[in-house]
Amino acid sequence: MADAETIMVPMADGGEGTVEALTYGSHGQIVATEVTGPLGEKVTAKWGLLGDRISAVVEMAAASGITLVPLEKLNPLVATTYGTGELIQAALNAGCRRLIIGIGGSATNDGGAGMAQALGARLLDEGGKELPWGGAALAKLSRIDISELDRRLAECEVITASDVTNPLCGEQGASRVYGPQKGATEEMCQQLDEALANYAKVIKRDLGINVMDIPGAGAAGGLGAGLIAFLGAKLISGIEIVSEVVGLTNYLKEASLVFTGEGRIDTQTLFGKTVAGVAAKAKACNVPVGALAGEVDGDGKEFSRHGVDAALSITPGPISLRKSMANAEKLIADAAERALQLILIRLKK
Repeated sequence: MADAETIMVPMADGGEGTVEALTYGSHGQIVATEVTGPLGEKVTAKWGLLGDRISAVVEMAAASGITLVPLEKLNPLVATTYGTGELIQAALNAGCRRLIIGIGGSATNDGGAGMAQALGARLLDEGGKELPWGGAALAKLSRIDISELDRRLAECEVITASDVTNPLCGEQGASRVYGPQKGATEEMCQQLDEALANYAKVIKRDLGINVMDIPGAGAAGGLGAGLIAFLGAKLISGIEIVSEVVGLTNYLKEASLVFTGEGRIDTQTLFGKTVAGVAAKAKACNVPVGALAGEVDGDGKEFSRHGVDAALSITPGPISLRKSMANAEKLIADAAERALQLILIRLKK
């Protein structure tokens, strides 16, 4: 297939890569801002000023993401989204009034409390003292004061790009489903779940918004709930937002074959992830889809029903995660070549 035309389209689902996908797709500009990291350290986070110059894309993972914390230091009891609030503030300072916020890949479980504090909200305990950072502190939340919340937010349209539909609390909530990958033990998950339940109760009483059962409120350790409560955000599938900005459907109409991929393809892939979003749109255009991943675990027939015609692992055999990550580019290229060879065999029949 030496004469094949290959077109690369940046894609993301609200997690890592969303800033780059939307910024480059709209011919915008990447901006770097120093903010507070998940454990209080200073980090340099990038956000995107889109081509229209009034829209910004902020990726919470850049300021409050799990990749910013060494494995041995992960602790959702104290991790904060304060830096995400600082990124939003930077976008406001740049004159942006349409905010697209990607909320995948968090190290936090604070319900967006830190984000709200960075933007001027006061979260107070029974004694009127400001709560410290972290999800555990929300158990002591007694009152919310938004009199000093950044007034520019009232002028903004806030869109939250998310790839999950989990509620804030419960068995499918932020703490129990995603807490363990952020370093939470079973006991910590229970503590965090109860703290978020108290947070939701106070939000309902003081702000008049019931975030408890909203699908997606549990995204990014409950940041979804915080964005709804304090910024009036609308939760929209991240893949839908990115697809629209980069014009994915227009490319698919002219395509004969699509390759997409992610780190691991499993049953979760079918719910709002990049692979599922690309496959659904490709299926609508009658374009076959091949998906490449570091690991594939699931029912191939189920993948096919969702538009993924073939899901292929890039690993040629048993391999350590470290070695796989170190050689990812070559492994992906080799897997794509194997897939195309199979296609050529099929075409020759």
